[in-house]
Amino acid sequence: MASSVESLGEFPCSGLLPRKETGVVNLLTKNPTFDGRGTVIAIFDSGVDPGAPGLQVTTEGKVKVIERIDGSGAGDVDTSTVVTATDGVITGLTGRKLKIPESWVNPSGKYHVGVKGAYSLYPQRLRDRITKERKEKKWDVLHKALLAEAQRKVQALETSKSNNGGGGNNGTNSSCHSMLEKLTKEDAEARVAHLNTLEKKYKDLGPAYDCVVYHDGEVWRACIDTSERGALETGVHLGEYRLTHQWAPLTPADQYNVSVNVHNEGNILEIVGMCSSHGTHVASIAAANFPDNPECNGIAPGAQIVSITIGDNRLNSMETGTALARAMVRVMENVHHTVDVINISYGEHAHWSDSGRLGELAHEVVNKYGVSWVASAGNHGPALGTVGVPPDFHSDSIIGVGAYVSPDMMTAEYAMVERLPGCAYTWSSRGPTADGARGVTVCAPGGAITSVPTFTLRTNQLMNGTSMASPHTAGCVSLAISALKQRGIAYSPYSIRRALQHTALTLDLDIFAQGHGLIQVERAVDHLLQHSGGVVDKVRFAVECGGICATGERGKGIHLRNWKADKPIDTSVVVEPIMLNDTEAEPSEKLSFCMELVMTCDASWVKAPSCLQMSYTVRSFQVSIDPRGLERGRVYFTSVRAYDANSVEKGCMFEVPITVVVPCIDLLHGYLYTCPAEVFRAGHIRRHFLYVPLEATWGVVTLKGSQADKSQRFTLHTVQLKPRSSVKTLEYYKVVNLDSQESSVHVISVRGGYTLELCLARWWSSLVDGEVEISVQFHSLRPSQEEVTLLCSEGVQRVDVRSGLRTEELSPQAVLKQHAQVVSPSESRVEVLGGQRDTIPGYRPIYQLVLSYPVSVSKAAEVTPRCALLNDVLYESAFESQLWMLYDHNKQLMGSGDAYSSKYSLKLEKGEYTVRLHVRHERSDLLEKLTDLPLTILTKLPQEVKLDVYTSFNAAVANGKKAQATTLSPGISQPIYLAAPSLSDKTLKGLGLTPGQCLLGTLSFAKDELVRKAVSSHKFGPIRTMPDQYPLRVVVTEVPCKKRSSGSSGGGGGGSNSGGCGSEEKKETKSYSDYLEALRDLQTAWIGKLDSETGEQLHKEVMSAHPDHLAAQLARLQALDSATVSGAAAAQNRAAVIAAAGKIVAAIDMAPLLAFYGTKNDTRPDAPKIKTQMDKQRNILLEAMARQGSAQCADLLALTPAEHTPEALQQIDNIASDIMKFVEPSDSKVCGFFVNYYRVRSLDGLAVRLLARQCEEKWTRDNEAKLTEAYSRLGWVHASSLIATTHPLRFPPGYAPF
Repeated sequence: MASSVESLGEFPCSGLLPRKETGVVNLLTKNPTFDGRGTVIAIFDSGVDPGAPGLQVTTEGKVKVIERIDGSGAGDVDTSTVVTATDGVITGLTGRKLKIPESWVNPSGKYHVGVKGAYSLYPQRLRDRITKERKEKKWDVLHKALLAEAQRKVQALETSKSNNGGGGNNGTNSSCHSMLEKLTKEDAEARVAHLNTLEKKYKDLGPAYDCVVYHDGEVWRACIDTSERGALETGVHLGEYRLTHQWAPLTPADQYNVSVNVHNEGNILEIVGMCSSHGTHVASIAAANFPDNPECNGIAPGAQIVSITIGDNRLNSMETGTALARAMVRVMENVHHTVDVINISYGEHAHWSDSGRLGELAHEVVNKYGVSWVASAGNHGPALGTVGVPPDFHSDSIIGVGAYVSPDMMTAEYAMVERLPGCAYTWSSRGPTADGARGVTVCAPGGAITSVPTFTLRTNQLMNGTSMASPHTAGCVSLAISALKQRGIAYSPYSIRRALQHTALTLDLDIFAQGHGLIQVERAVDHLLQHSGGVVDKVRFAVECGGICATGERGKGIHLRNWKADKPIDTSVVVEPIMLNDTEAEPSEKLSFCMELVMTCDASWVKAPSCLQMSYTVRSFQVSIDPRGLERGRVYFTSVRAYDANSVEKGCMFEVPITVVVPCIDLLHGYLYTCPAEVFRAGHIRRHFLYVPLEATWGVVTLKGSQADKSQRFTLHTVQLKPRSSVKTLEYYKVVNLDSQESSVHVISVRGGYTLELCLARWWSSLVDGEVEISVQFHSLRPSQEEVTLLCSEGVQRVDVRSGLRTEELSPQAVLKQHAQVVSPSESRVEVLGGQRDTIPGYRPIYQLVLSYPVSVSKAAEVTPRCALLNDVLYESAFESQLWMLYDHNKQLMGSGDAYSSKYSLKLEKGEYTVRLHVRHERSDLLEKLTDLPLTILTKLPQEVKLDVYTSFNAAVANGKKAQATTLSPGISQPIYLAAPSLSDKTLKGLGLTPGQCLLGTLSFAKDELVRKAVSSHKFGPIRTMPDQYPLRVVVTEVPCKKRSSGSSGGGGGGSNSGGCGSEEKKETKSYSDYLEALRDLQTAWIGKLDSETGEQLHKEVMSAHPDHLAAQLARLQALDSATVSGAAAAQNRAAVIAAAGKIVAAIDMAPLLAFYGTKNDTRPDAPKIKTQMDKQRNILLEAMARQGSAQCADLLALTPAEHTPEALQQIDNIASDIMKFVEPSDSKVCGFFVNYYRVRSLDGLAVRLLARQCEEKWTRDNEAKLTEAYSRLGWVHASSLIATTHPLRFPPGYAPF
């Protein structure tokens, strides 16, 4: 045993955060001071935890995280309410009394107060943990005990009833006694049922914390009252982070470290936390410093960090335009520190990269302010063209980074049994960009085990992705800048980038994954130290190629993809030298710029000039590409590289990247492609490029595994690139596990005329070789319209379907899935934001447009707000940002969303809501044009509605035989006819459809079950273009009206109403008695509107003229019951209510009413008229009894139970019994009485049941207070406490800030 232990080796710590592979260890061994000291790295991410291991100090002992900012606004608190202390106490917005500690210094005496929910700060996983812990500690123990007690009571009552044999009291009050026995049992059962409901619907909104902001004469300070009882001395008390570097956990349980910033003279408190653990991990890779364990250091342990949160907690950590803009503004000019490097391990896919507001700001950051920007390429591989934004901005100055895994990483991080050769991760995004740029500049280790935030309750964690490769590169850039600063050598983002490209280690890997190769920082620093100097270091070369890239427009390189590659092609290349901060550059430097460039290209199929003389002006040249002779089905890459003829060793000055796809164009039978079995080793990728036939609409990919002992893991990724559309538009992604001889079939959406990449990759860590056969079959059922619109007024819509490639089975289906209603803003305003975080340097304030939209939900539904004009664009948007927030009628925030509307749907209950949308830009005139911007509310139908489909117009009109499955031969078209849906359909009837609204769905044609059941989502979210599914829109042009009688053939008295419903109806002549009746009704309506004395006088006048008019008596009763009185006057008023109600009850004979409602069918000719009269009389009676009973209950509740007389109790029992002969206690007309009655009779379980229903219908302060009180009477303090603590969040003082 001893010998085996002695033979154990050391743990390979160096592989946990790899640094040897990129030359970091060698560089710092030779030059320990080149460790990033003197540099600042801005981390645009989810927030950095200054309490995480390794993020406290630099190698020089300086503060590591020097600034923390939340650019998203999710941590903002409105503290514009200003109060002063009275006897050392202020009142917070929660209503709590807040004790000011004596140690606080506040010369002004003014305190800004606000309120913030803790859960709005927490990341989702922390929220889940704290919710679980709070439930276990504050809910479960008492709730289980109460439920057990309630169940025992039910069992005891059942046992008692069984033992008594069901006997009852035979006295005069036997019916009431029986009712009370029944209600007592119902009450016990209601308690059990409601406790079970509380457990099932348990929802903890979290603590509501009072926030206090004040200025101590030197710095703004803030206190968060985490005690929830006003004990500010125990709360989180912090100064502005930039000045004090103070941070603290919000609570000991959450270990969620927060800091604060204050804006707008104390009116906005910014609580800075983290929306995930991602940012801390990224920062640790870039710059963590472990003085006692340097082997765990990040790449640049001497660098300092500025943490800027761009992920928004309201959007599940999605970045927003607001956050990105604020982050860039903060970096552009900062009097406190200069940012040298930006790392952003975030990004999305844009539809285009040549324009966009955020791209313009990023261009300024790099090309005006000289900040080096490093960005992750994305985790969207392995297909080509999957690099996202920011690397795909229109300016090619951002360093895009792919992810590499080394053998040491495989051992230390992944505990792999075998060490494989280093390779790119399978999922790492590949270039080129759609407009021809490389996309991936370099690659770097894409995994690490390093520090994460303390709220995770762990010290470190393995994460992988290009998110990890990017900060590795950013750390390397920091090392290089640190070395240059210490040597006093001038540099620019361009000289840094060119050095990284020139010195990168070219690997035996996919060129599109590695870019120029694996970053080598030691070589890069040596290169910069030896070859820096001269005007050229300040110059970037803007390359623009003619419109033959994949987008069909001018690009940053040449990317030929959607073509047949059957002839040579020439393109122009324009090159322009542009100096850093060109508008302010010295004219003498521009005059001195002159270069003799020599150019080269390794590819024989490319011809380019061999030299180019360049001064400070635009130059152009031609590049010729001849794809003839290149093997089809493959992709080829090369570049035209330009070097300074007088200093070739300095490296490439600029390059023209050239990517040429030569697709297969000759398919078997015109639709079939097959590939014999190929062997796939770990990380091996095989790409097939096929020119999709023009008629094709979907494809079927079949993978067949070879004989193997183990299941084989592959990634299937197919992509077509459409001009000015993101890579996600026509894409399919699936991880496939193939067993021996097993086939896997996949249905993909395709569009004819675009090249399809079919990429099959062996997973990077697979240890067993696999063999796979591939085949692709294209199919075609193409409609005459890509999007079909059917107007209800037209009734029928024709669509021609063509089978263009082969014989197909046609079985059309049309399905409606959503209801779309367009709402206009009820309010709009443009306002200047200003302040440091919302002002671009040069006195350029940012404006915001705020729009409010009313939204009515008629029944519980899943709702998605969608701003069509701004939808699905973020980085490429002409505007800076857009964000919507949806509130209920109490201004409680229900949910938020941004540009990608499909990600954000909300399940809403019936009620009234408000959507607030904001849009930002520095030009207010652009925002003014959007003040009438409509908003679309998409509501998921409770059940899909299928439209009738026919194959002939007459069949559609006459509701004849519906379309059946049929066979279409190649080249044949078949017309089909869609019939408009019946708006009286059960599903559609309840939507309240109005003209102009739409019903949205899909139209499909294939009979094949594989196509019908094609998967609708994959790793990257919903599949945007589903196979054989086309958008269908049904426009409501009219709504169904009630059927009108066409005439009367007799029966009934006085048949003057027997005519039809013509456009002109005879005007009915009114009599004088009708006038008197109308006058009486008018006087009755005014009884409750006048003051008490005048109303009583009017009541007497009406009753004098109309002694039997019950409505006037009811109006007087309502006026009395609504009077606001207290003390003895309240008792007198209740007596008046009881008396007035008694008169009404006495005037109505209940027997005929009961007899009427006990009759199943009334066959009398005037039955409808009789029913109307009976309903009116019953409603008056019920309201009178309910008000009478409520007043009597109030009298009893004013007494102690011992003072209740049997007569008084008997009276309310009788009222309850009489009411229940007509309606249930839950009826809205009598519910208030029964709540009071149950309280008098100590039937609080039944009272809670009624109050809970009221709260479900509409949660108001009054209903909440009654429910909380009922819970307290029951002893359910856990439920009442939960409501009380979350009350400030249900009823906030105003809308939350954007």
